[in-house]
Amino acid sequence: MALIHSLENSGNHLFRYRGQLPVMLFLLSIPAIFFTDYAWIEANPTLEKALLVFAIVTSFSGQVIRSIAIGTSNKYTSGRNTKEQVAEALNTKGIYSVVRHPLYLGNFFMWIGIVVYVYNIWFFLCVGLLFWLYYERIMFAEERFLERKFGQDYLDWSLKVPAFVPSFKHYLKSTIAFSLKTTFRREYSGITATVIGFVFVDFVRDWCTKGAVQWELSHGIWLLSALLFSLVFRSLKHYTNLLKEEDRS
Repeated sequence: MALIHSLENSGNHLFRYRGQLPVMLFLLSIPAIFFTDYAWIEANPTLEKALLVFAIVTSFSGQVIRSIAIGTSNKYTSGRNTKEQVAEALNTKGIYSVVRHPLYLGNFFMWIGIVVYVYNIWFFLCVGLLFWLYYERIMFAEERFLERKFGQDYLDWSLKVPAFVPSFKHYLKSTIAFSLKTTFRREYSGITATVIGFVFVDFVRDWCTKGAVQWELSHGIWLLSALLFSLVFRSLKHYTNLLKEEDRS
């Protein structure tokens, strides 16, 4: 099999299971936390607070990027399809005139914020490399699909817009108004998962550093709030028409 076909096949395979990446991240964080010496951070409370703020802002930025992409997309574009590539229209304006893969860029910032919260530089570097190897193949397969689907239109767009590092050189305002309904309908689970990720890291770190389970009230409050948030919007999505919109995926 030619290398180009091998990369495309592996990308399509990883595409179908890309939702499992957070689970992998949670599992990998356990040994990373266990083998991290936190004496340096405990001795610098100001630095610890600064890193916490940086981690939260990073994850929040990722969610904002994803929300902009999803909230300004037409039906049949940027969908949550899990089995195969689907696209009936090519997004080339708004955030898609800045970067070709804003959803994956958003994913990177969302999860790397949690990785930063582990406070282990080697874990940060390893996850960054793993993320790139994982998503590079998915992006390759996706772009092969889009090239076959849209031909020269796709090639013209891809030559102007970078794949992963944003550039505003050719920015075009989106003709589709931002929809908060669409964002909440499609992103509530991601927001919940991000909150759970921070709680998980904090819980495991307390367990490892103190030698016993340290369930704090704040853990319960954040966890219950996240689950309640997800339950409310899942119910609104499946049992009401409040979040439904025409021409939105």
